[in-house]
Amino acid sequence: MAMTGVLRPGHISLRVLDLEQGINHYKNVLGLVETGRDNQGRVYFKAWDERDHNSVLIREAEDAGIDFFAFKVADKATLEKLDADLKAFGLTTERIPAGEMLETGERVRFQVPSGHYIELYAEKTDVGNGQPYVNPDPWVPDAERGIAPTRMDHCLLYGPDIEKVQEIFEKVLGFFLVEHVVMEDGKTDLAIWLSCSIKAHDIAFVRHPEPNKLHHVAFKLDSWEKVLRAADLMSMNRVSIDIGPTRHGVTRGTTIYAFDPSGNRFETFCGGYDCYPDGKPIKWTWDEVGAGIFYHDRALNERFLSVVS
Repeated sequence: MAMTGVLRPGHISLRVLDLEQGINHYKNVLGLVETGRDNQGRVYFKAWDERDHNSVLIREAEDAGIDFFAFKVADKATLEKLDADLKAFGLTTERIPAGEMLETGERVRFQVPSGHYIELYAEKTDVGNGQPYVNPDPWVPDAERGIAPTRMDHCLLYGPDIEKVQEIFEKVLGFFLVEHVVMEDGKTDLAIWLSCSIKAHDIAFVRHPEPNKLHHVAFKLDSWEKVLRAADLMSMNRVSIDIGPTRHGVTRGTTIYAFDPSGNRFETFCGGYDCYPDGKPIKWTWDEVGAGIFYHDRALNERFLSVVS
C-alpha cells in the first residue's frame, strides 16, 4: 500500500438548531444515507458511494457550527505514532474510546491554534455502498436520492493563527500546501489550502479573529452537469443559496455554496486538479483574490466572507 500516514477526510460533526429539519435536509435534499442514531442524540450519515459507516454527524444544539473534523489514518500503528508526534510537538491529545461513535474505532482528538478540534482514527466499519467488491455495477440506481454526492470531500475552517495550524499539519501530519492567498502586505497568508493526498485540498483555513468557526463542508459531485442539477434541487427545496453555480480560480473546481436550515454553509463541488507534494504552491495576490475565489464574477460577496457558523 503506497499511501501512509493520514489518508483522507473521514467525518465531520455538525450542530443544528432543529434536528428534524437537519435530518430532512441532509437525508432528503442533500441525499445522504442515514446509517444510525445514538444515545447522545446524534444522527449519522454517509454519501451513497462511501463504504465506511459514517462521514457526517448532526446533533441538535442552541447554536449551529462544527464540533470536530476527522481524518482516517492508515492503521492503528500510525494512529499511535501520530498521537506521540502530536504530544512531542507540544499539543495535548485526548483518546476517545472505540464505540463512542457508532461503528468507529478509537480516536485521537486535539485542538489546533485556530480553535478547531481535529480527530484521527484508523478503524470504521465498512457497511458498503450497495455494490459488491466482486463484479460491481458502476452505480446503484436506487441509492441516488436528492443531490446525491459521492463523498464528503473537505472543509474550510475560519480562525486565528493559521500559520501555526499550517505548521502542525505539515510537520506532524504530513500535509503539504497547495495554494494560498496573501494579504495586502504581500507576505501574510489570508487563506491556505492543504492536502494529504493528490486532491487539490483536503482541508483549508482562513484567517479570522473568532476561533473554531465553520465556513463550509464540501460534498463531491462527479460532473458540472450534476452541479447544475444540484442548483435545480436546491431551488425546488427552497434552499438558501449563497453563490453559484460558478467556478473557483483556486483549485479550479466548479461549485455552489448554500446553507442548511440552521445556517451551516455547505458546498457541492466538482473537479479540481491532481497535485503532488513536490509541486510548488500556487500563490494568489490580494488584488486578484476575487478571481481566485469566484473566477467568473472576479469579486467576492460580503456574505461569503463574513457569514460563518
